[in-house]
Amino acid sequence: MNAAWARLMAESAVLVSVVATQGSVPRGPGTHMVVFAQGEHGTVGGGHLEFQALAHARRMLAGQPVEDRLRQVLGPSLGQCCGGVVDLSFELVHAADLPRLRQLMPRRQPLALFGGGHVGKALVRTLAPLPFAVRWIDSRDEIFPTDLPDEVECEHSNPVQSAVADLAAGSRVLIMSFSHAEDLDIVIACLKRQREQHDLPFVGLIGSQTKWATFQHRLEDRGFGPEEIAHITCPIGLPGITGKEPEVIAVAVAAQLLQTL
Repeated sequence: MNAAWARLMAESAVLVSVVATQGSVPRGPGTHMVVFAQGEHGTVGGGHLEFQALAHARRMLAGQPVEDRLRQVLGPSLGQCCGGVVDLSFELVHAADLPRLRQLMPRRQPLALFGGGHVGKALVRTLAPLPFAVRWIDSRDEIFPTDLPDEVECEHSNPVQSAVADLAAGSRVLIMSFSHAEDLDIVIACLKRQREQHDLPFVGLIGSQTKWATFQHRLEDRGFGPEEIAHITCPIGLPGITGKEPEVIAVAVAAQLLQTL
């Protein structure tokens, strides 16, 4: 929604919210969409339901007398067969409403991504619209592109594993640095933190079964037990998606992360 907030600084909009539902519906209560005279951000479910919501919001923007609530039955009259009922609210909003509107958005879950290579770049693009606040970390300061989504925070850390200590509690962690030595150092740092704080719900390591077998032996040599080592997911990505292209890996990993929420 960051693009919507920036645009709201210059022009008014209508906030469309799902306030109540019954039966089978595309989106639940608390879903929001910001509608401008031209264009919109977000969705309340698509289809004819959204078509009607957009038209209603733009009539409000044009100053026409309209109700601030609208009940839509998702039946044959709307060309949708969900069979449920959606109650929508409509509110004219301006730049002064921004602090309140930002609080309506779902909290993004912290995610630490170690590695700025091809897969890391593809993942940042894939994760941008998803409910994650990405902290992108690499030991090479020059690796990060300039055109980053607003939800991404870049960090140069050398040694790279030192960044593990101050990750936000509850962070998901993805490890895909440019070297296996760095990967191992990050994994060790994560396992030490997990041993002490138990606050990293997912730690994923990119790599093959052969790489992971080698890492397991090295972790055992450093005193980590089987239950601790089992906390690392390697290879990463939703099973069944076999492509090796960075964009394909990014989709598979993003889907796996969504399953952890």
